Amino acid sequence: MNLLDFEKPIAELEGKLADMKHLADGSDDSVKKAVQALEKKITDLKKETFQNLTGWQRVQLSRHPDRPYTQDYIYEITTDFIELHGDRTVADDKAMVGGLGTIDGQTFMLIGQQKGRNTKQRQMRNFGMANPEGYRKALRLMKIAEKFNKPIVTFIDTPGAFPGLEAEERGQGEAIARNLKEMFMLKVPVICIVVGEGASGGALGIGIGDRVYMLENSWYSVISPENCSAILWRSWDFKEQAAELLKLSSKDMHALKLVDGIVNEPLGGAHTNVKAMADEVKRIILESFHELNKLTPQERIDQRIEKFCSMGVVKE
Repeated sequence: MNLLDFEKPIAELEGKLADMKHLADGSDDSVKKAVQALEKKITDLKKETFQNLTGWQRVQLSRHPDRPYTQDYIYEITTDFIELHGDRTVADDKAMVGGLGTIDGQTFMLIGQQKGRNTKQRQMRNFGMANPEGYRKALRLMKIAEKFNKPIVTFIDTPGAFPGLEAEERGQGEAIARNLKEMFMLKVPVICIVVGEGASGGALGIGIGDRVYMLENSWYSVISPENCSAILWRSWDFKEQAAELLKLSSKDMHALKLVDGIVNEPLGGAHTNVKAMADEVKRIILESFHELNKLTPQERIDQRIEKFCSMGVVKE
């Protein structure tokens, strides 16, 4: 089992609970009452722990190795997902996945960064860091969705766009910038959800939407806490302080009006109940789609532009 430091006290109590339940079979009422008391203690400890997480702890939770990734959500919420490949120019970037899928009878174009579960998968997926061809593939799929009038959903989960020399040579900055420009003008509804890490332009490259949501324990920032610490203090030792100063949590981003809403996670994090988390994501997608579908394409475009242009503007 993969445990973070702040999860260990809870895991210890859950281990004791499992032992007590085993002993409680056929035991007297006093043992059963003790089990119930321990269950309540665990629930209370979980609430206290996860309601008061620091910024750095939420960053750790967003990177939890058991946390659901883009394809986990896609396969949970769709009935007939068909993955589409390639940017028709260079290659098929495995760090960016996308395709068509049906949710409650409505076809969506679903796109997102994909991480790997083991060493081999992580290498194949490049740790969720897309190359330029990944962003060009994403844009190609968005244009297909626009052509056939299908709404778009993007799942954001990346430590950043790939910073390698070959990525820069193939136009990493241009690819992301083009996505920003083109996403503003898409005529179909666009719903973006930060499901894990939302770092820098790598996240923003598929993050321009009519509605932008964050999962409760995700983060969204121009830079990771480690890299921020390295720049300001010449060391990673201040990453916890950087995480607080960056205001990168879902609560901070919502308070600053940089995202439209927070998607609540099961107690303990999304990885504790993937099915429940996927159901909540599905509900948010359908609710947003039905709301956006009432608007004309031009109204959506105007509101999208207005929303992003108003960010960071102070009116006196």
